[in-house]
Amino acid sequence: MTKPQACPKSRTMNRAFSIAPMMDWTDRHCRAFHRTLSREALLYTEMVTSAAIKHGRRAELLDFSACEQPVALQLGGSDPAELALAAKIGEEWGYREINLNVGCPSDRVQSGQFGACLMATPQLVADCVNAMGAAVNIPVTVKCRIGIDAQSEDEPLDHFIQTVKRAGCTTFIIHARKAWLSGLSPKENREIPPLNYPRVHRLKRENPELEIILNGGLETLQQAELHMPHVDGVMLGRAAYHTPFLLAEVDAKFYGKPQSVTTRMQALEAFIPYVETELARGTQLARITRHMLGLWHGEYGGRTFRRILSEEAHKPGAGLDVLLRAAQATLRQAAA
Repeated sequence: MTKPQACPKSRTMNRAFSIAPMMDWTDRHCRAFHRTLSREALLYTEMVTSAAIKHGRRAELLDFSACEQPVALQLGGSDPAELALAAKIGEEWGYREINLNVGCPSDRVQSGQFGACLMATPQLVADCVNAMGAAVNIPVTVKCRIGIDAQSEDEPLDHFIQTVKRAGCTTFIIHARKAWLSGLSPKENREIPPLNYPRVHRLKRENPELEIILNGGLETLQQAELHMPHVDGVMLGRAAYHTPFLLAEVDAKFYGKPQSVTTRMQALEAFIPYVETELARGTQLARITRHMLGLWHGEYGGRTFRRILSEEAHKPGAGLDVLLRAAQATLRQAAA
């Protein structure tokens, strides 16, 4: 692919609204679909380890379409030199931000000595941020929790933020829950530790010079808007993925700009050129449409749309006609 141009470090990123990096979900097809719904939201890749970028097939890991911009690369790792190399490669690939994952609590991530376990070693995170910042001319940001395990949610978080801030990080995306590194699955870590939004609000109030983005538990744009007087931006994850049409209102609500699309069919039609291009490249239809299953979520015909795509998009030779047939069946059912 032709690599999009990198964004200069001096350019201000508008992080009023962003879609969370989610493993196995926010791949390039997902991001391209979400971009048809919002021109302004900041998109994030799935987490990619610095080791994979150093040793793996970079095109498979990093390629994206220019239509996705603005898009940020999330890295996982704990070796400053390796992260610096990965960040530099990400910048050269055209990403506009490098984000360090200091929030994922999964066993697999912990075994690699990165993710939420790094909150126990603030200076190591600072060393990583410093190395990445020295290697690139785009922003380096950190996504973390409000604490881990039996930590207090007060002084340890303040110490972590101040330590990493001194390394040059000025943007923190805070999942407003603690992470329990043992005893809870990743899914349970998204649901069981209580949300503490006031702690994130206070962090911003006490550090007005920092950009603080709130993440965790937000299910609607209305809920997200309630936090905007207290933080600099909000990040939605699973709600944006499972009910993607809510993204159609993001540009108007968070950026004061016209909506890209006003109907679900408009969103689908706007995505057709991308689908056609990918099919011509040999991409299986199901790899693209699996991210669209929730487009008619909660609407009459939504189950029909999901059923047709789930049953037929994976079949050999499945093409654009399957997607169009699913949409047309949905519209007929809604009109009946």
